[in-house]
Amino acid sequence: MSKPTIQDHMWFMNIALEEAELAYKASEVPVGAVLVSPTGAILSKKFNLKETHFNPIAHAEILCLEEAGKKIQNWRLSDCTLYVTLEPCPMCLSAMVQSRLKQCVFGAYDSKGGALSLGYHLHQDQRLNHQFSVLGGVKHFECSRLLSQFFKERRASFRPKN
Repeated sequence: MSKPTIQDHMWFMNIALEEAELAYKASEVPVGAVLVSPTGAILSKKFNLKETHFNPIAHAEILCLEEAGKKIQNWRLSDCTLYVTLEPCPMCLSAMVQSRLKQCVFGAYDSKGGALSLGYHLHQDQRLNHQFSVLGGVKHFECSRLLSQFFKERRASFRPKN
């Protein structure tokens, strides 16, 4: 795939949103991710599984990177682009540096947990051995709406233990 257009970004973000919907239906925080090869092929698509797997690192991004690495038999995901519906946390952004991504495209900003919003610009840190580009806000409204709906429903059904 030559240089991706905004239409390409929208297309792949829609697929990430489909993954987020699956997370929602599984009572997981609705975050979805899609990893795309340099040719535009989907290498992996995943959603959060922290609750299901009782695993604090089972974020959609981490699961996507792991599956793609196994698929291509290489931990280096050079020239690949990761699409994710929520701004990556510091852990996930670090994993992207380690996997040598070309770009991360995300939907909703996360002022409470997003690495960039919190000032951790690891993807640009010249002290590290790899840098990559990040594009945020792609389909922000749709991604934010799904997350807001999920947490609104969770708060409404919350019953404190006495």
